[in-house]
Amino acid sequence: MKTSDMLLLLFIAVLVGFGIWAITPLDGDRFGRQGLTLGLDLKGGAYLVYEADLSKRDPAQTVDQVMTSVLGKIERRANAFGVKEPIIQRQGENRILVQLPGEKNVDEAKKLIGQVALLEFKETTSDASGQPQRDDKGEVIWTIATGTGSDAQTKELTGKYLKPNAKVMLKQTTNEPEVAFEWNDEGAILFEQITKRNIQKPLGIFLDGQAISAPTVQAVIKNSGIITGMDMAESQNLAIQLNSGSLDVPLTVIQEQTVDATLGADSIKKSIVAGAIGLILVALFMILYYRMAGVLATLSLIIYGIILTAIFKLVPVTLTMAGIAAAVVSIGMAVDANILIFERMKEELRAGRTIGAAVDTGFNRAWLAIRDSNVTTFIACIVLFWFGDTFGAFLVKGFALTLFIGVALSMFTAITVSRLFLSMTARVVKNSWLYGVKA
Repeated sequence: MKTSDMLLLLFIAVLVGFGIWAITPLDGDRFGRQGLTLGLDLKGGAYLVYEADLSKRDPAQTVDQVMTSVLGKIERRANAFGVKEPIIQRQGENRILVQLPGEKNVDEAKKLIGQVALLEFKETTSDASGQPQRDDKGEVIWTIATGTGSDAQTKELTGKYLKPNAKVMLKQTTNEPEVAFEWNDEGAILFEQITKRNIQKPLGIFLDGQAISAPTVQAVIKNSGIITGMDMAESQNLAIQLNSGSLDVPLTVIQEQTVDATLGADSIKKSIVAGAIGLILVALFMILYYRMAGVLATLSLIIYGIILTAIFKLVPVTLTMAGIAAAVVSIGMAVDANILIFERMKEELRAGRTIGAAVDTGFNRAWLAIRDSNVTTFIACIVLFWFGDTFGAFLVKGFALTLFIGVALSMFTAITVSRLFLSMTARVVKNSWLYGVKA
């Protein structure tokens, strides 16, 4: 056996051994990857597309700066909410795709992620009797609380001066939740001035224009404060939003899709059964029609499946139902490559060539057809991936990415693994009948 063949065989053996180790057990932990990464349609969760109102952005910021900032804040909110491996992507100029795999409390997550979370502090003015002024409807008139900053400029007191360390605490006397926050240096200067002039007066705390608390100021406060008047879930969400920062522009949900995890489990089960039946039928056809070559092709396909599954688990590739379909299609293309090679070999054997010469010539002549068909598939995958990324069709993206990886790997197994096995076998097995040609 040639030294190059021995080295290639050793490389394939190591690669297969590594692949088996990586995927055994399939739901085991390897390099920090716990099992296969499943998409929304298999794992369940939420799929949201937000549209940003860029007309409300700060004119001093570019569109790219605003969208980058919003993406970062949404990601921090999703991670803090406990969603594992959220997918947050910008689409076009003003749209953001948010995928929350495994998230069951979709409405709460949607509210948390899309809320601007602009925290404002407002004060009242007193009438002649010392009571807060009210409008015609009898409601208290609130005005934005301002102070003089360190640069001698008048500034509004908002959540942008908060440190990202807000936390939920329980009030000792009543066991009610409250959000404790802390100001940065500039916020402390403003807050001290505002509380000083509002002692024994209410100080309104507003979130996105809605009053959530109006405590009476008992003393001058500088560095910190608390927000009350909410239940535990609302308090936890507010703490997350304050720590991530308020969104730079308002967001509106324009597309929403939720998937039940039960449907995903049923889809996985049916996909595995269908895939197993298909592989068995393909293997039987290859073995019965191409005999020894079919056995080697089946072995090559098994190696292909092991390596492909390892790639899906370790990269990781997010598998969707469309992605599983693409994996099955890529297996079909791997078989197709072997069939092209075997048919070329049979032609050479009928022409009177030896087994070894038929193998080499068959691969060389089949390579052009395999290359052209796979390159065409790659181009289609790139177009589909772009389409899915641009228009938020995550199933199309999953199909395109999985098919691209599968077809690329099928080229390796067909041209390298199958060729090596056939070349080695041709030195020992000389009967042309075993390669599908009558002796």
